[in-house]
Amino acid sequence: GASLGNCVHIAGILNFLKLAERCGYETLFLGPAVSVEKISEAIKQHNPNLIAISYRLTPEVLKKLLSALKKEVEKNRWQDKIFIFGGTPPTAEVARKSGLFEATFGGLEPREDITSFLKGKVEEVKKDKIPPQSLIDRIAFNGSYPLLRHHFGLPTVKATVEGAEEIALSETVDVISIGPDQNAQESFFRPDEIKKEQDGAGGVPLRKPEDLEATYKATRCGNYPLLRCYSGTRDLIKWAEMSHKTINIAWGAVPLCWYNKLDGRSDRTPADSIAENQQVMKWYAEHKIPLEVNESHHWSLRDAHDTVAVTAAFLAAYNAKKMGITHYVAQYMFNNPAQTSPLMDLAKMLAKIELIESLHDENFTSIRQTRTGLTCLSPDPDVAKGQLSSSCLFQMTLEPNIVHVVGFCEADHAAIPPDIIESAKITLGIIQNFSLGAPQILDDPRIKERKEELVEETKYLLQALKNLAADKVKDPWTDPKTLAQAIHKGLLDAPHLAGNPYATGKVHTQIRGGACYAIDSPSGNLLSEKERISRI
Repeated sequence: GASLGNCVHIAGILNFLKLAERCGYETLFLGPAVSVEKISEAIKQHNPNLIAISYRLTPEVLKKLLSALKKEVEKNRWQDKIFIFGGTPPTAEVARKSGLFEATFGGLEPREDITSFLKGKVEEVKKDKIPPQSLIDRIAFNGSYPLLRHHFGLPTVKATVEGAEEIALSETVDVISIGPDQNAQESFFRPDEIKKEQDGAGGVPLRKPEDLEATYKATRCGNYPLLRCYSGTRDLIKWAEMSHKTINIAWGAVPLCWYNKLDGRSDRTPADSIAENQQVMKWYAEHKIPLEVNESHHWSLRDAHDTVAVTAAFLAAYNAKKMGITHYVAQYMFNNPAQTSPLMDLAKMLAKIELIESLHDENFTSIRQTRTGLTCLSPDPDVAKGQLSSSCLFQMTLEPNIVHVVGFCEADHAAIPPDIIESAKITLGIIQNFSLGAPQILDDPRIKERKEELVEETKYLLQALKNLAADKVKDPWTDPKTLAQAIHKGLLDAPHLAGNPYATGKVHTQIRGGACYAIDSPSGNLLSEKERISRI
């Protein structure tokens, strides 16, 4: 291998030769700034099977150098030898057009592609094989890298279908989550109730199953991403059935205590919605489809203290297990509330993980999915890119199976395909760097201390939930009336629920030292769960 002409950059070519050695090749580095004549002499002397050329300077100069090299190849009848090129994206494009090289690498390719080429598997790796189309198999297929998921839904079906195809062809996102507009989520199966003046508000205006089918067909290209769709806020089983039939939904997602009169997303009471949500969980279990229960972050988005968030995370997983789910997608949303520090975020997530994964057995396991919190991103795109990067870096310490990428633009506008592709690439860059080796952040004693405190406080609150139930209730943690009563009485509470007749909303919370605590309003003192519950 050699850096051609007057190019003295050698890091790329040396890294390539190291990869080649690991794949069993004997290598010889000719050095930087090697002329076409010296490369020709070296080929005659050593008779290699493969010649690697690097050039990272001006593309116009490269054209002349490659023209001279091509003449040497033709003159010496070296067409049977394998020439490959590495450089910048512009120089790689020049090399590609020269017709001299069997493979060109511009620095955007994953290392696995280069290794696969060296092992003689150039085209078959991605182009001739469709990646697995089930979540569990796709995670295994991705190896040590997490799947990247992104939400997508534009104000028209046409734009959404075309955009989904663009995302698939970019091969940057493994899972596309279709986001329907609020009309569809609430009234898809009740078209007479649709408010036409609100079409496209919050997502894509799906109005018939064919809209989902068109999106699925459009994504049967590129890296063949998995598809999923938001669950709807009413008629959840009908939504599940349709999503399974039209897009082969990768996994379902339902809340436990939400999408009702608590958040205004439907007219169901909390008790009724909890019972219906549990029936949907059973449906997914019967169809052996993985399930995510969106619960914990809804409390944190309403400024609930961390103990309630951890409790909600456990209750969501517990209910999924009791309803028969075997593969549970546990979402860990960072930066929520927005002023949470990375240290305290990790402590909260580790507390959730400890409690959720204590439920693991031969019939139940969880899949870790991390994501950036929506409320932490700045409307300034440059600042938001930094915030997204920072959040993703800390997420990687949890070794997630899925990273739910949040578009850096979300504080300003709904993500369009270029935003999604850029956000996914930013995230991929973080993952690639992190995989080279990272410090053991989770060993920080402050994280361990806060995690243990949250686990103990959560256990106290869970016991209080049990004590609330009527004697005849066999399992208070899955009983809709008990859970609804816990919200109504304020065991599960958040400041933003103030004024809601189905909740209390009396708890006062505050960020202290990067964590969210319940506080005594007059004095500002922190409240333990024992003291807070004693006042209810």
